[in-house]
Amino acid sequence: MSKSFKVIAMIPARYEASRFPGKLMQDLAGKTVITRTYEAAKSTELFDEVYVVTDSELIFSEIEKEGGKVIMSKKEHECGSDRIAEAVQHMDVDIVINVQGDEPFINEKALSKLLNVFKEDKDRLIDLASLKVKLTSEEDILNPNHVKVITDLNNFALYFSRSPIPFHRAKDLQVDYFKHVGIYAFRKDALMAFYNLPMSPLESAEKIECIRYLENGKTIKMVETQEVSIGIDTPQDLEKARLRFTH
Repeated sequence: MSKSFKVIAMIPARYEASRFPGKLMQDLAGKTVITRTYEAAKSTELFDEVYVVTDSELIFSEIEKEGGKVIMSKKEHECGSDRIAEAVQHMDVDIVINVQGDEPFINEKALSKLLNVFKEDKDRLIDLASLKVKLTSEEDILNPNHVKVITDLNNFALYFSRSPIPFHRAKDLQVDYFKHVGIYAFRKDALMAFYNLPMSPLESAEKIECIRYLENGKTIKMVETQEVSIGIDTPQDLEKARLRFTH
């Protein structure tokens, strides 16, 4: 795809996930979850390069075996953005897309929307762009594994939380809730600035890395998508993903 800037996809991949250890190496219709995610990113044909960046010899060997590009992290990291920043700091790139390793159902349409944010941002007012999808069930709204996001009137993120936000006090008014889909597009300079900042207080409390950007004055443009993403946080999520592959 012809672009005016260089775009790469980075897939941070830890083996020891807190809620579901080893999930990226679980079988998903004949291939591992991390391989499915890598292939999905490649198949969009939106990127100049796609890499997996990992701290795990198992994941490194898996991607290498499948013929993919993989980088071994040299340091311990608290979050995916830090892991990506280490990997790209000496690369000549403009935009870095962070694709979560446990989201194998990414699609070209949603990613194209993220890239268009930067193509249209002539004044470079946007540091990051990310996706949100509307939540409709109370179970999903209350689920702390679904990070919720609220925005201003121009769709810039105001806050992210594992709690239901906003609080629906005025019951006579319609309130929409949005889940943050964990795919980010960064300007490289914003990513490197993040890398050199300490973990912020609200980020530490919520365990949501993009809060660090907000607490340090960075702008995050949220793009609504109708594509429902299945993130694999639990064994039950993996079963849902397997069903989706077979139907």
